[in-house]
Amino acid sequence: MIKRAENSDLQEIKKLTEACAEAMIEQGIYQWNEHYPSIEKLQADVEKKELFKLVSKDVIMGIIVLTPVKDEQYDPINWLSKTENNLYVHRLATHPEQWGSGLGQELMDFAENFAREEKYESVRLDTFSLNKRNHKFYEARGYQRLGNIYFPKQSEAPFYCYELLL
Repeated sequence: MIKRAENSDLQEIKKLTEACAEAMIEQGIYQWNEHYPSIEKLQADVEKKELFKLVSKDVIMGIIVLTPVKDEQYDPINWLSKTENNLYVHRLATHPEQWGSGLGQELMDFAENFAREEKYESVRLDTFSLNKRNHKFYEARGYQRLGNIYFPKQSEAPFYCYELLL
């Protein structure tokens, strides 16, 4: 089941993101670290009602943030959609013990269906350039890679921007 996260979920969600960061670092993927995602960022996501949780047997197995707000880092990208009616995906995470089990697909199915129901023109996101598994994941879903952005507090390597027209 996927539903909006609440403040009472924050500690469990933070532990999930820490487990993801640790597992990615073990694989040489320095996408998340002690600065990101912060508990403050996650709490702001909850307060804006943009953080969703995937729950199985009362355990949070994954999260996704869905927002209509375009971060300024995205300004240089030549997006496919020429409107501002787009949904942005941030902080998609599933518990490392469940990687490869389809939970990421389930969260992205939810995001894309949510975008269609809310009449967004496209779904946009970024993913770390060194996370090859994510590139295959999004490209298999029909997302097109459009350009690079940088988050210096996370990594010197770029993040690739992707978009799916709906």
